[in-house]
Amino acid sequence: MKKTNSLKRFWKILGPGLITGASDDDPSGIATYSQAGAAFGLATLWTSIIAFPLMAAIQQMCAKIGLVTSQGLTGALKKNYPRPVLYLMLLFSFPAIVMNIGADIAGMGAVGNLLFPKIEATYFSVIFTILLLFLIVYLPYQKIAATLKYLCIVLLVYLIVPFLCHQDWLDIAKNTLVPTIHFNKEFISVLVGILGTTISPYLFFWQASMEVEEMSHKKKHLIVNKKIIHDMKQDVDFGMSFSGVVMFFIILTTGTVLYKAGIHQIDTVEQAAVALKPIAGDFAYLLFAIGVIGTGLLAIPVLSGSLSYIITETFGWEQGLDKKFHEAKAFYIVMAISLILGLSLNYIGISPVKALIYTAILYGLTAPVLIAIILHISNNKKVMGEFTNNTKSNILGFATLIIMTAASVVLIYLQIASD
Repeated sequence: MKKTNSLKRFWKILGPGLITGASDDDPSGIATYSQAGAAFGLATLWTSIIAFPLMAAIQQMCAKIGLVTSQGLTGALKKNYPRPVLYLMLLFSFPAIVMNIGADIAGMGAVGNLLFPKIEATYFSVIFTILLLFLIVYLPYQKIAATLKYLCIVLLVYLIVPFLCHQDWLDIAKNTLVPTIHFNKEFISVLVGILGTTISPYLFFWQASMEVEEMSHKKKHLIVNKKIIHDMKQDVDFGMSFSGVVMFFIILTTGTVLYKAGIHQIDTVEQAAVALKPIAGDFAYLLFAIGVIGTGLLAIPVLSGSLSYIITETFGWEQGLDKKFHEAKAFYIVMAISLILGLSLNYIGISPVKALIYTAILYGLTAPVLIAIILHISNNKKVMGEFTNNTKSNILGFATLIIMTAASVVLIYLQIASD
């Protein structure tokens, strides 16, 4: 009975962190991890071990900023920092988020075409955009997420496939625990993409704003205390660990199935779906399509919502996914515009898989600037009071900043050197 009550309590405290973790494995993430496994086999497995504490630390900082200030990340910046810092954050966030929305819509359209080949992918992209607009405006996001997160269970198929193939578990352990780095443009691009899609800037804004909404939704107009902070950390850790486990097994599956089959470049969603064939056979495409569409429908409202929180907090407009359209018109209009802008990117001629990977790389290049700002806020006693970062959080935060900055600098250098 005691164990049952503990599980019930644990399930109850899961909220923004779990949603954030689930949406982190969006179509952009699936494409990036699949490309990593296909191109380099098991050589990037170690990134899942490194990424977990880094992304958990940054998300916890963002969540704590939301809880302590009762504002989103943008609101905290606007209130406590010079306007140029706020505009710098907008400059580095807006293009990457819109491109991510566009890439996810394109990926969903492509798998829609897999299921119904007679209908062009662009038509599916338009249909999914209209469906998302309808869901976002007419349904509370909590209800959408509660339903759609179950579609993400299909991603757990990746946890089964490696056990159905002959594996060298010693080699897997070695690649998991001993980092391998190749100093060439292709490998560093994938590394920056992995870091960018796991430690994504849009999740920083989402986490902080969702903590504020969660407190408001539960009518917890309380002074933040250590118990609330502890519950938040459990929620974030669980969400990030779920994301990390799925990431590990996607790389392992594609590194086992695609790499060994000689498929080292993923240009289409069909090639990414091949990894599921050992367990799914002819249903591989169906399962893959459900996974991409499910994660896309879950992640795109998070992406557009993050952008809308940034814009509306900047200009002091009414905001919140818990509000109806007439209560926060500007908030929903920004979300609609971001979806339409994202959809328009489908017509520039980049393949959906490449667009998803490019988005992850762009996040990897822009995230260090935002992480530096988050670290400054988290250590600012005027903003955070007694809840400034402890030593462990700062070590992990600065490690994230250094690793992502170093990877980005090396990628830029290699790009310039190769031209």
